[in-house]
Amino acid sequence: MTQPAEQKVVYDNESQLKRIQAYVIPGETLVGVFDCKGAGTGFVGFTDQRIIFYDQAFLTKKKSMVSIPYNQIIGVASADEGMIFQTSEITLLTAAGNYSFQFRGADKAHKAYRYIMKQILTEAHPQLPDKQPPADNV
Repeated sequence: MTQPAEQKVVYDNESQLKRIQAYVIPGETLVGVFDCKGAGTGFVGFTDQRIIFYDQAFLTKKKSMVSIPYNQIIGVASADEGMIFQTSEITLLTAAGNYSFQFRGADKAHKAYRYIMKQILTEAHPQLPDKQPPADNV
């Protein structure tokens, strides 16, 4: 029996990857770690279950790692400058507040947006019933 191929983690900086890996729990899969620019967030990691980011004392008043499970994300915002995904910033909308991330490139923001939306719409809500086709009433 062959083992499935290990998924390659996409990352910008190896030291940031190692920092995020320390917070990944057994059974969780790390997908990517992106460097961020601007005030507050140093970098952000994506697992199949949550987002983990390094807060440089902007949100919590102390340097800390923050985790947001996908099922706690209400929505994702991206600036619309007239062209789709020409911005490098996305904002997560949660009941606890909004978290903005400015990625190093619009392509990385777009990848992050697509992955987060996939998790929100599918994986993050296992409590939702599977969509079944309507039964024929014939």
